[in-house]
Amino acid sequence: MSVSQVPLRPLQRGAVAKLWLGLLLLVAAGLLLAWTGAGAMRGETTASGVTVRTVKAGEGPLIKAVDGVLIEYEGRLDNGTVFDSSRGQPVPMIAGQVIPGFAEALQKMQKGGRYTIHIPAALAYGASPPEGSQIPPNAPLNFDVSIAQVVPNAALMMQQQQGAAPQPGL
Repeated sequence: MSVSQVPLRPLQRGAVAKLWLGLLLLVAAGLLLAWTGAGAMRGETTASGVTVRTVKAGEGPLIKAVDGVLIEYEGRLDNGTVFDSSRGQPVPMIAGQVIPGFAEALQKMQKGGRYTIHIPAALAYGASPPEGSQIPPNAPLNFDVSIAQVVPNAALMMQQQQGAAPQPGL
């Protein structure tokens, strides 16, 4: 044996299998880490199928069905066609008095937040979209929503005002 030769020991039995097993575990750990890290990108899907993804977190309590909200939004079909938009002008609404999927999504949001939502057709307009709209029957809807303001219990306040008797003048 010359000085330049390096003696090689034979591989131990099962070393190659252990190497492959180690590589597979490393790849699996990387995939699991990527899956959990991308969770915020996928959003939260409710039991009914509405998906809400937080683009920018809001603050304060979650919106309730009886709350009034001032929102900016853009609604699109799956093919990208914009069917409705507030065009930068906030629109007032009562959270519980909109299509079911939108009402459900609003109740996952907070003041100051920005969100994207996907509403399955059954929780949007189903087979009966608004007459004259660009929304075809049984179309799922997508929205970009910004919550500008929340008025707690606005629906209850409106009911009380409508039910109050007029006050006599002095």
